[in-house]
Formats: sequence, C-alpha cells, structure tokens
Amino acid sequence: MVLPCLAVVIPVYNEAPTVAHVVKTVLAQPPVRELIVVDDGSNDGTWAALQPLARADGRIKLFRHEINQGKGAALRTGFAQATAPLVVVQDADLEYDPAEYSLLINPILAGKADVVFGSRFTGSSAHRVLYFWHSLGNRILTTCSNMATNLNLTDMEAGFKAFRREVIQNIRIQESRFGFEPEIVAKVSRLQVRIYEVAISYYGRTYAEGKKVGWQDGVSALRCIVKYNLFAGA
Repeated sequence: MVLPCLAVVIPVYNEAPTVAHVVKTVLAQPPVRELIVVDDGSNDGTWAALQPLARADGRIKLFRHEINQGKGAALRTGFAQATAPLVVVQDADLEYDPAEYSLLINPILAGKADVVFGSRFTGSSAHRVLYFWHSLGNRILTTCSNMATNLNLTDMEAGFKAFRREVIQNIRIQESRFGFEPEIVAKVSRLQVRIYEVAISYYGRTYAEGKKVGWQDGVSALRCIVKYNLFAGA
C-alpha cells in the first residue's frame, strides 16, 4: 500500500461544469496527500464551485489569479505551495487519468528516478483517436527537443509529469502558457537527475469539448526549444 506522499497541482481555467468531478477523482487516489488548485482567472463560476470542495476536505489548497496568465503561470504558483515529497501535474479536464498516478511515481518510489514523464505514444495504454496534425506536430516538436537535449523521449508535450519536490521547486519556470512543457524538459535535461518515461492513457478532448491548445502554441513550443536549450542561461 502506497502511503500518501503526493502533491497534485491542477491549473484550472473555466472548468466549472467538471471541476468538482476532477477534484473528487483526484482525492480518491491513495497516494494523494495534498491537492493544490490554481484558478487562473476563470470567469465562468469555477472559483465558486471550488469553495465547498475546499471546506469539505482539508487536503485542498486553493489559489487564484485575478487575471488569466496561462498554464505555466498557474503551475509556477502551485509548485511553490507544494509540501509533499512528490509532485504531479494534473490537467483539469481529465485527459490524463488520476488512477495512473502510481505509474508515474513508482520509478521514484523505487529509488530509480527523480523525474518521470508520461507518454501517450509508447506502450499499449488506451488513447482517444483525435487530430492527425496535432500528433504529427507533437512528434516533430519532440524530435527537435530530443536533438537539443540528447534525451530519447517519445512525448515531450505530454502534460502528465511527476517530480521529486526539491527538483521542481529548484527550477525557475519562466513560460506562462503552454511553453512550460518544452521549457521544463530543457531545464531538467541539464540537471544531474534520473529521468524515466512511462506509458499512460490519454482521453483527449476536441475543441468543441473545451480543448485550448492551438497552432500558435506549437510555434511557441519551437521557440522555447531554441531558447531554453541553445541559450542555457535563459
């Protein structure tokens, strides 16, 4: 049995219809010691929906940005508040399954890893079939990132990642939007830490269902790969 050792950080933006379900699903996982939710300037009632949840469970810590700043900014706020020994990033839309936290943290608990990245493109875990061009763009960005970092990741852009707390809290995160993913991979690659990758499930959303990543974020990711790998002082 895994003792509670995990801080889960959820950046939230306009997820009022589903945020209660997400929170309850995360809290039901045995490894979870604390849940840090950062409402990134939602204007659809998300913040109000979170209040009774926090009153009902003392593991929940709520923080709010008055103005929307982006996923990276919300994670920056959340990581700073973590106190549990391990930290996991969880998207608010449940595209990644909280029941798979054990997959992410087992290499760390076994003393083999310091950072674990989830991958939607390796192994046999279920994933929803969606956009071809997104998949192709992701593979191109992952290849460019790998060439710069000399890592052999299969899914640099996956949002399901686990860290020893001291690792993630010692990294200065600069990107405020989805550039967090290539930035964190670049900065982790320069540390003397052990990096693992594990197969994860993926239950993606369509744009009609609320997906927020666009082609502009792909261009920004390429910029981040160049910035944080070729200019190490960035």
